[in-house]
Amino acid sequence: IARWFEYATFCPVLRLHGCRNPWNETHEENEEPISGAGICGTGAPNEIWSYGEENEKIFTKYIFIRERLKPYIKELMAQAHTVGTPPMRPLFYDYPSDESAWSIDDEFMFGSDLLVAPVIYENEYSRNVYLPKSEDKWINVWTGEAFVGNQTVKCDAPLDKIPLFIKENGKLDRKLFLGDK
Repeated sequence: IARWFEYATFCPVLRLHGCRNPWNETHEENEEPISGAGICGTGAPNEIWSYGEENEKIFTKYIFIRERLKPYIKELMAQAHTVGTPPMRPLFYDYPSDESAWSIDDEFMFGSDLLVAPVIYENEYSRNVYLPKSEDKWINVWTGEAFVGNQTVKCDAPLDKIPLFIKENGKLDRKLFLGDK
């Protein structure tokens, strides 16, 4: 769930919901629904604190990152509305002349300045990340390391860190990702 939440932070809509066990019926069959509960049953609690202390800390960290990214996301949504540019897109969208970018299917750009490399396998705590050929260097937001594009780098990915890279001369600052929360 932590990996899913990290990924969802960099999607157009971030929300935590779903159906969890144990299933709670709101009323007995052939009875009137409980006032305000509707006629359908519901799953177990779904608030960020209901997934345990470790996950709550991770969720909180990413909620604050998402909050600090609001101006950037607002700009992405305006671009989507006015010119149809998707906020979340494959690498080749921004780097069509980079042949390697066309074969990458487990990373994406969130806007033109943020490369997101989700961790998608259980018990995976590092992963290779392809950095597209770019005039700008790519900055690992967690370490501050700068890399030229057109190469694959190995990134540490402890449970609380999804691999993220920003453009050296882009609109985003590493501080957005490293706040107090």
